[in-house]
Amino acid sequence: MTLDNILMLLGGLGLFLYGMKLMGESLELAAGSRIKDMAERLTTNKYMGAALGFAVTAVIQSSSATTVMVVGFVNAGIMNLSQAVGIIMGANVGTTVTGLITAINFMAIAPVAVFIGVGMIMFAKKSNGKHVGQIIAGFGILFLGMSTMSSSMKPLGQSPVFANIITNFQNPLIGLLAGMIFTAVIQSSSATIGVLQSLALSGAVSLKSVVFVIFGLNIGTCVTAMLSSIGTSKTAKRTAVVHLTFNVIGATMFTVITILTPFTEMVQRMSPGNVLFQIFLVHIIFNVVTTAILLPMSNVLIRIAYKIIPGEDSHTQAMSLKYLDSRILNTPPVAVTQLLKEVGRMADLAKTNFLNSMDALFHQDPAKLKELAENESVINFLNRRITSYLIRINALELEDNDREIVGALFHVVNDVERIGDHSENIGEQAQIIIDGKASLSSVASGELHGMQNLIVTILDDSFQLFFKGSNDAELSFKVNNTEETIDSRTEKLKENHIRRLTNGQCNAESSALFNDLLINLERIADHATNIAFSMSHTKRIPILSDGERAGTDTEKN
Repeated sequence: MTLDNILMLLGGLGLFLYGMKLMGESLELAAGSRIKDMAERLTTNKYMGAALGFAVTAVIQSSSATTVMVVGFVNAGIMNLSQAVGIIMGANVGTTVTGLITAINFMAIAPVAVFIGVGMIMFAKKSNGKHVGQIIAGFGILFLGMSTMSSSMKPLGQSPVFANIITNFQNPLIGLLAGMIFTAVIQSSSATIGVLQSLALSGAVSLKSVVFVIFGLNIGTCVTAMLSSIGTSKTAKRTAVVHLTFNVIGATMFTVITILTPFTEMVQRMSPGNVLFQIFLVHIIFNVVTTAILLPMSNVLIRIAYKIIPGEDSHTQAMSLKYLDSRILNTPPVAVTQLLKEVGRMADLAKTNFLNSMDALFHQDPAKLKELAENESVINFLNRRITSYLIRINALELEDNDREIVGALFHVVNDVERIGDHSENIGEQAQIIIDGKASLSSVASGELHGMQNLIVTILDDSFQLFFKGSNDAELSFKVNNTEETIDSRTEKLKENHIRRLTNGQCNAESSALFNDLLINLERIADHATNIAFSMSHTKRIPILSDGERAGTDTEKN
């Protein structure tokens, strides 16, 4: 094999890998909302989990990506090991779809597919049209790469050295190791199948010479998930171990079957003379049969994983991300969904802190101030980490709706953090009352109770509009109306308080404290309204002028 052939082989492999990646990522973007729906339909039913794993992997064209995503879910605590097992097994079956596509051999239309796909990418105005173009172009590039690999390998069919190497692959141990090592290096079982099919297309190999390599590549594909599990929780590590155990058991079982039975001859009779399809058949039979046998016995795999990774994880700390994990970035539509959940968690903490601050104010409860301080530290931590995550996900290719959500979240996270800051300010004013440096009259307390009820209403309604993706016009009107009521109520309460001060019903210290409380309450309502109308599907009726709005967003007490 000459240097030119080697360079052609490497170039062909590069085209194949890029075409597969482009097609998979574009399919994922085109089916973005469906991926989210599938990912959220997590169930303890392992058979439904297997169906989910198959569907997701068939779309994103990579069992490794699916498994890494599952490791991320488990590490983030949003999926348990029992749920993960079914999805992993289904992913192993889903990864055979690429082998089916390449076995059908569309090489004759590959140049046309590239031409049409690139044309759509260049001239389509909508993102969905571009994504379809990328799918078609990726499809064509994949087959051009396969054709290039096949052409570069034709001299191998006449090479005695290569014939000797291939003969060695018929040794079960050598064949398994070759499949494991090659797949571990390129981190794609589909690519290994593509290379084997290219060799078959060039006439360099037969099914008998590569059948053990096919079994070995299923073990090699576990390397990605094993590496991804480094530094994760014990449960996430067990997920990777289950993936490895599944494939080791399957490879061992089929190696024994192939040695003791005419398994290879049976597959050859299923597709006479078509080695490409025979390779695909071995791959899918391996995964379907192994899944059919081991899925009902998934609890055994889990027990094995617990033996290999013993012990329990420490309880999840508050100062950590609950729903986000960097591994989920491999599937951007799912990452956006998890991002919304994490920001929703931050918003819930901000509302809790508001209630804590008001309880401390009305009941002079120092315990509420302690809880407020602890929550505020978590809110500040989440603000930093979520913003960092937003920057990373914003650099990825996203569908239009997800891009808008991410853009809105940059502002929403800031608004939530400011709600926490103003609640902290109220807590500081509560501390002044606890220390006996000021007091509130029963009338003033009653007025503040009324304001608290309005703030809780606007927080609940605003969070519902944003986090539940609501385009409810009636609810939007209600938020606008509540904010207007809070603004007018604030002015009225200030006037009432000036009257009390003039009549000697309160002193200067209490007057300053009451005014500061009203300012913080009004600004919490402003930030809640910002959140409610941060997406284009909600229409906002301006209540404050631009100057007034800018003032509320930038000023901090």
